[in-house]
Amino acid sequence: MNAYLNLFDFKQKVNYKKEFLAGITVAMTMMPESLSFAILAGFPPLVGLYAAFIMGLVTAMFGGRPGLISGGAGATVVILIALMQTHGIEYVFAAIALAGVIQIIIGLFKLAKFIRLVPQPVMYGFVNGLAVIIFISQLNQFKESAAPDAEWLTGQQLYTMLALVTLTILIIWFFPRVSKAVPASLVAIVCIFGIVLGFGIETRTVSDIAAIAGSFPPFHVPAISFDFQSLSIVAPYAMMMACVGLTEGLLTLNLVDEITGTKGNGNRESIAQGAANILNGFFFGMGGCPMIAQTLVNLSAGARARLSGIVASMTILGVILFGAPVIGRLPMAALTGVMIMVAIGTFEWASFRIINKMPKQDVFVGILVAIITIFLHNLALAVLIGVIISALAFAWESAKRIRAKKYTDENGVKHYEIYGPLFFASVLAFKEKFDVAGDPEKVIIDFKDSRIADMSAIEAVNKLTERYRDAGKNLHLKHLSEDCRKLLKNAENVIAVNLIEDPVYSVATEKRN
Repeated sequence: MNAYLNLFDFKQKVNYKKEFLAGITVAMTMMPESLSFAILAGFPPLVGLYAAFIMGLVTAMFGGRPGLISGGAGATVVILIALMQTHGIEYVFAAIALAGVIQIIIGLFKLAKFIRLVPQPVMYGFVNGLAVIIFISQLNQFKESAAPDAEWLTGQQLYTMLALVTLTILIIWFFPRVSKAVPASLVAIVCIFGIVLGFGIETRTVSDIAAIAGSFPPFHVPAISFDFQSLSIVAPYAMMMACVGLTEGLLTLNLVDEITGTKGNGNRESIAQGAANILNGFFFGMGGCPMIAQTLVNLSAGARARLSGIVASMTILGVILFGAPVIGRLPMAALTGVMIMVAIGTFEWASFRIINKMPKQDVFVGILVAIITIFLHNLALAVLIGVIISALAFAWESAKRIRAKKYTDENGVKHYEIYGPLFFASVLAFKEKFDVAGDPEKVIIDFKDSRIADMSAIEAVNKLTERYRDAGKNLHLKHLSEDCRKLLKNAENVIAVNLIEDPVYSVATEKRN
C-alpha cells in the first residue's frame, strides 16, 4: 500500500479545495485552446478535447511531477499538419502512437538528463518568447472568427470584448487582495459568465469555436498498412513530435521545479508522456505534451499536487459527455483575459534587471531564442539553436584560457607549463606556444594544470612530438592525468602518438630509435 501511495505522491499534504478549484480553472482555459489547435490542423474538434483528457489524466497520475498540466499542445500539433494534409488523419494517429513509443524508450534509457545542457539564457529566451506567443495568440479573439484571414472586430462588438477582457484582468489583479481562498482566475471567469448571462450581452462564446458535445473516446486502430512504406512516412513526423514534446515538456518541468522549489523526474515524465501519446493514437486524440500556460494557471491557483490535473481532465470529459450546453455559453472574453494574465506572469521580468550584468553572448542567445520562438513558433528549434550557440561561445572563451609558462632550468632543459584545457578550439593557440627550432635538445611539457580533452588535442600533441623528433630533440610530457593517459592509449590505433609512460616520474616520453 505504501508503494502505491508513493507512486502517486498521495503522501504529500494536499489542499483539496485549492486542487479542485485549480483543476476546474485549468479545464476552462484548456478547452478553447485545444479546440483551436485541432481546427488549425484540420482535425475534427473533438480530437483536440480527447487529447486534453487523455494527456491530462495519464500524465497527472503517472508523470514526472505534481502540478504539471499536459494537453493537446500547439507545439506538437503544428508538426502534424503536413502529414494530415498529405496522408490523412489515420497516418496522423499512427505517427502519434509511434512518437509515444519513442518517448518511452528515451525515458527508459534515462536520456532526459540531457535537458541539463540547456543554459539559463536559453531558458530566459524560451520563457519570454513563449509569453509573447501566449499574448499574441489572444489577439485572435478580437477577430470575427478563427479563420486566418478573418476581419478584426469593430464598433460595439470590439468595445464589448475590450470591456469584458479588461474587467477579467482587473478581477484577477485585485481579487487576491480580498481573498486567496478561491483562484482569482476562476472568480473572474464566473463573474464575467454571470454578467454576460444576466445582462444578455452579445459576445463570442466557446460554442462559436466548435461543438464540444460527444461520447467517450472510442478505441480505434489506425487504418494504415503496417509495412515499411507506411513506417517511412510516419517515422520522421513521429521523431520530430517526440523530440519537440519532450523538449517543451522537460523545460516546463524545470520551470515548475524553480517555481515550487522541488525536484521533478524527467525520465518518469518522458515515459508518462509516451504512454499518453500511444493512447491518443488509439483513442482519437491528437497527442500533445505539457502546456506551460495551463501549468502556470494551475500553479497560480495554488495547486501543488496531482489532484488538480486529474480534476481538470475529468472536467473536460464531463463537459464532452454532459456539460457542453453550459460550457458552450462561456464567454471567450473571460478566457482571453485569463490567458493575458498568464502571459504577463510567464514573462521573466527579472531578465531586464540583470541584462546589463550578463555576458554579451548570453544576452544575444536569450534574445535570439526569444525571436525564433516568437516568429517560427518552433520551441524545440529555438532551444536547439540556443544551446549550440551557447556551447560555441563557451568553447571560444575556454580556448582563450590556454596559456604556457616557459623557462629553462640550470640543466638547460626547456620547460613549458600549460594552463587551461586542450581541446579542439584551443589547439591552434597551443601549437603557437612552442619554438621547436629554438628550443634545446631536451624539452618538458607539464600538464599539471591542463588536460587533454579530445581527439583534436591528441592529434595536436602527436604533431608536436613529430616536429621535435624531426628536429632531433627529446620531448617529455609530464603530469598527465590518469584520464589523459588513458585517452592517449586508446588513440594508438588511430594515430601514432609515439609516447610511452615513465613509471618513475609519471612522464610520457617519446620513443626514439
